[in-house]
Amino acid sequence: MKTPTTQQYSQALGLSIFTIVYNTLEGVVSLLLGAHDETLTLFGFGLDSIIEVISGIGILIMIRRIQRTTDGNKSVGEILALKITGYSFYALIVLLIISSILALVTRHHPVTTVWGIAISLISIAVMLVLARLKITAGRKLDSKAIIADGNCTMVCVYMSVVLLVSSLLYQWTGLAYFDVLGSVGLCWFCYGEGKEAIEAAKNIEHSGCC
Repeated sequence: MKTPTTQQYSQALGLSIFTIVYNTLEGVVSLLLGAHDETLTLFGFGLDSIIEVISGIGILIMIRRIQRTTDGNKSVGEILALKITGYSFYALIVLLIISSILALVTRHHPVTTVWGIAISLISIAVMLVLARLKITAGRKLDSKAIIADGNCTMVCVYMSVVLLVSSLLYQWTGLAYFDVLGSVGLCWFCYGEGKEAIEAAKNIEHSGCC
């Protein structure tokens, strides 16, 4: 495989910075509107955006470390970035499950899910492009962590679809169960991505390339 160029690392760095900035804005807006409208799925989606920020910071640190290291050893940074992403997803699952149980017990109804519809449509468009660019950059740099981050972004597309569908169904029917089901749907994707990221970190550790 060809040696990665400075330009390729700069592109990956730019994608990480964009991920941090965009998801910070998306996360804050989703959390605020989700809390205001008492929409569980939108609030969980906002938490997922914050995990994307954490993952983006981990990738950013890894890329900067690689750029400063002359021997090109990226294993330590890869492992840290992957573990941060994986365990953050697991933490989100716990929060979503607790919130879903509380919503069912209290028979909670969201005020509205209109904002969930709007945010999910924007997110689908942005994340589709961002995920493709990240995965391409990860393959060029032969970086499992960047590819995992790209897959994580792709899962955000699926989560956006879950948010969109659950928001539309609630808006049409008024049944609060669709909001809870949307939250459970987010958990499904979170578990898969968290497990994949942690297993990838273990594979790097066991390969002895450190």
